[in-house]
Amino acid sequence: MAVLVEQDPATPQEALQRWQQARRPALDALKAADPHQRIEWAAAPLRPAALATTRLAETWTHGLDITGPLGLSFPDTERLRHIAWLAHRMLPYAFGLAHEEPPEIHVELTAPDGTTTWEFGPPAAASTITGDAGAFGRVAAQRLDPGQAALHTSGPDGARALALIHTYAA
Repeated sequence: MAVLVEQDPATPQEALQRWQQARRPALDALKAADPHQRIEWAAAPLRPAALATTRLAETWTHGLDITGPLGLSFPDTERLRHIAWLAHRMLPYAFGLAHEEPPEIHVELTAPDGTTTWEFGPPAAASTITGDAGAFGRVAAQRLDPGQAALHTSGPDGARALALIHTYAA
């Protein structure tokens, strides 16, 4: 990929314009798609909303990759809820890749506004993950080590869930 980037003569503005032109047909197709009809994608067919969320998660993750080294601000916003939802939703897939039975996990996160709580999964689950939504998203994007995140786990599978979680097809 680095060779392809180096060989691309486009200026940053031209690359942005090319991306903006390419995304419009994808957005139109997702908006027009039957919300219940799965679309073939990398590891498994996904409903349009889930597929759109994977694209959002990838864009957010690579935004971290770009802004971090450049020292640019990249504040968490309420859109992070989508990434947290996707991360929780992909836990069974992550456990499956590890050839482990997926447990029920309850996730309770503090939203970026500091006053809202986002919850995913059954409240009565034996295992929980709690803490900051931004840290949860970064762990799921594998941009933050679970041991360095201000996240708390309980139950027999909470820590294992954080070790396996991700927001992309492996």
